[in-house]
Amino acid sequence: MSILSIDGSTLKRMIIAGANYLEQNKQIVDELNVFPVPDGDTGTNMSLTVLAAAREVEKSDSNDVFEIAKAAASGSLRGARGNSGVILSQLFRGFSKGLQTHSTIDTVALAEAFEEGVKTAYKAVMKPKEGTILTVAREATEKALQLSLETDNIEEFLKEVLSYAHTVLKKTPDMLPVLKQAGVVDAGGRGLLYIIEGALKALSSKEDIHLEESVSAGISKGSYSALSTISNEDITFGYCTEFIINRSENNPSQISELREFLNSIGDSIVVVEDDEVIKVHVHTDHPGQAIEKGLTFGSLTNMKIDNMREQHSNKVIVEEIKESKPQEKKPIGFIAVSIGEGIQEIFKGLGVDYIIQGGQTMNPSTEDILTAVEKVNAEKVIILPNNKNIILAAEQAQQLSKDKEIFVVPSKTIPQGIAAMIGYEPDHSIEETLESMNESMSYVKTGQITFAVRDTVIGDREIKKGNILGMDEGNIEVVSDNLEEAVYELIDKIVDEDSEIVSIYYGEDVKEEEAIKAKEYIEENYPDCEVEVHFGGQPLYYYIFSVE
Repeated sequence: MSILSIDGSTLKRMIIAGANYLEQNKQIVDELNVFPVPDGDTGTNMSLTVLAAAREVEKSDSNDVFEIAKAAASGSLRGARGNSGVILSQLFRGFSKGLQTHSTIDTVALAEAFEEGVKTAYKAVMKPKEGTILTVAREATEKALQLSLETDNIEEFLKEVLSYAHTVLKKTPDMLPVLKQAGVVDAGGRGLLYIIEGALKALSSKEDIHLEESVSAGISKGSYSALSTISNEDITFGYCTEFIINRSENNPSQISELREFLNSIGDSIVVVEDDEVIKVHVHTDHPGQAIEKGLTFGSLTNMKIDNMREQHSNKVIVEEIKESKPQEKKPIGFIAVSIGEGIQEIFKGLGVDYIIQGGQTMNPSTEDILTAVEKVNAEKVIILPNNKNIILAAEQAQQLSKDKEIFVVPSKTIPQGIAAMIGYEPDHSIEETLESMNESMSYVKTGQITFAVRDTVIGDREIKKGNILGMDEGNIEVVSDNLEEAVYELIDKIVDEDSEIVSIYYGEDVKEEEAIKAKEYIEENYPDCEVEVHFGGQPLYYYIFSVE
């Protein structure tokens, strides 16, 4: 018997079934990712996004078509993770708008809702690429609009749309050379078709369908219990010391002299300057000596000294209380996405109010970002995504926030985020602040050392799982079997005679003495370049290099 319309209860089952089917097949979609580095995978991100949509649908008491679609849109918007998840949420959002005046859905209404979804998704992406999920959705919609005038049988209609969409998906390698070289179709497009396939399976079924929850449905807030195993004696330097030096007009300070002195009395050193001020952050057992040295360069402001050993002793007990303790309201607050104890400490030292645990393989959702915004007591909040796959989710949070103004500085890497914070100048307008942070970010080049998680071919490089990869601004430039050799080779690609400062952030799987070797290599081969070594503590990435 022909199915001529979809009511609210059927739409509800279809959305839940689509989410379940992608969840069952997300690993297949993940394996279509061309880039072999450990990063947020498309299938996982899309699955988490559509599961958030289905969760809202499942708990809705309504059987109204528009209310069900609206619930899916709301859930997916807040649950969106990664760029593919954000695009998927925009497809749901437009789909919902397209059903605003419908009590049931026929083929024409379905095609028009698809069309609204595609329009909304394209608006959300600044530079859409052909050969992606957007292409698959657009061309499938064009076919749907044509078929909607030829048949009123929804099951027949969806089968033909799906068949055509698979044809388009198979063509995506011809649209994106990187797909062709790797011999795969677009991962986002494949994920979308799994959702439609699952929805189609539920169309003619009358049985109840329940959501199959993902075991990886969220990012944990982090456990502080492990801190109790750390002794105070393991904290090398006890005082986090920060201050700003107002440069005296008759003192052309040698910032290298200041860095060298601070290095002799502590670690986790951040020293940055402009024409008027020098910002200083150091962990030391002698904060007085750091301040005295600072006074030789000019007058001091914004001085802050925290006893880290005392903080550590109380942290396990008071962490939850501390998070909920009211803070003094600020005109501008800052949120950074980061992972790694050392890197997080640096961000906090530079004035970041709240750290969202995330980054590679852990792309926070729009909801995670909105929750963080609520915790920052400020009229305006600036977000540093520090990962290209988190920028769209941050921008989506910007649009959804009702109580606070959110601004996104589109940092793609940790060094860019740190540079942006260094570029922040208090008492400036928000426009001047954003301009200054973006400008500071533009002066930084990022290098990264990680490992391959799958076999693939990139350009003329054949990459095997487990190879050490060196990346320059996200492009794989080094493939090696040896970590130390890869480090030196990448350094020679990202550092040159014009480089002034290199900061090395070493990860949780790297020993400090190994990072010191990298520092010595740079000092020997690039003698005019200042080198700083910081414990980053980041997982998956052995090293992150910042080159200015």
